Amino acid sequence: MKKIILLLVVSLMISSFNQSNAQERKKLAQTGMKFLSVSLDPRASALSDAMTTVQNNSASMLYNPSAMAEMNRLVDYSFGTTRWIADINYIYGTAALNLFDGQYGVLGLSLVAVDYGEFNGTIVANNDDGYIDVGTYKPTAIALGIGYAKSLSQKFSVGGNIRFVRQSMGTSVVTLDANGYAVTREHKAEVLSFDFGMLYHTGFKSLDFGMSIRNFSKEIKYIDESFQLPLTFKIGLSMNLIDLTEFDRGMHSLLLSVDASHPRDYPEQVSFGMEYTFLNTFSIRGGYTFPTDEQEFSAGVGFKQELADVNFAIDYSYTPFGIFDNVHRVSINIGY
Repeated sequence: MKKIILLLVVSLMISSFNQSNAQERKKLAQTGMKFLSVSLDPRASALSDAMTTVQNNSASMLYNPSAMAEMNRLVDYSFGTTRWIADINYIYGTAALNLFDGQYGVLGLSLVAVDYGEFNGTIVANNDDGYIDVGTYKPTAIALGIGYAKSLSQKFSVGGNIRFVRQSMGTSVVTLDANGYAVTREHKAEVLSFDFGMLYHTGFKSLDFGMSIRNFSKEIKYIDESFQLPLTFKIGLSMNLIDLTEFDRGMHSLLLSVDASHPRDYPEQVSFGMEYTFLNTFSIRGGYTFPTDEQEFSAGVGFKQELADVNFAIDYSYTPFGIFDNVHRVSINIGY
């Protein structure tokens, strides 16, 4: 089993590298609603999104929903915000309920909302300026989902999400009628999307293997153009490397996670993430993804503590984005 899994990972990495080089000259598919591709959880982002086999709280719905089955608390909440490039702001919230200690699985809810800011609206006109100012508009995006995960055995878990996804470019003035009154139209698109995932504990130390498919949906038509969501397939491995040493696992943890991803609209990528945790309280994280245009490495920290049977955690991540703004993420997780 160990040799098979190792061979699979090496093959994926070589394939991803070769195909990414080949696709520099290959036209890739176009997608819309790209806000669904933005990583929001700080822990995941600090590990460069190598999270297919890692997360075990309600935020797992945003990466691999099957990992939510590993949740050992009755209720779990996560809230976070991301200051994205171009002054775009994201907020998200997730909640999960562990039904009868996992006997009937784990049920979850998720919400992602995007604030793109305010823009000036104009229409073409036959005047000295060449346009008429028609006020402002505010694009928005939202994804509201329900997820479910279940451990089918001590080693194997499955899960999935159904999300209602909506993106609006705002209400705009398309023309003026004969009396000079504005004729408006809301530019929007909405669709149901589906996520699926599985998680497998290999039985060798803490080595885990997982797969996920995110943003599967029908084709959407927006005015005159058709597109699909940013469908992404991921496969990954993770392990606590302390298992291979004589160090005390209660005092130290050194998690290594590797993901290979196959997106619809850009070349394959390989992501590496590492997290060192001391006394199950303080964490330092780092990650690297290749190939990318601007985003390569990321870093973050975390703190978690149990107070009166309530687990509390706060996480932060930092991602430099080359010629764009640096990206900062903060989240709070509560479970009991």
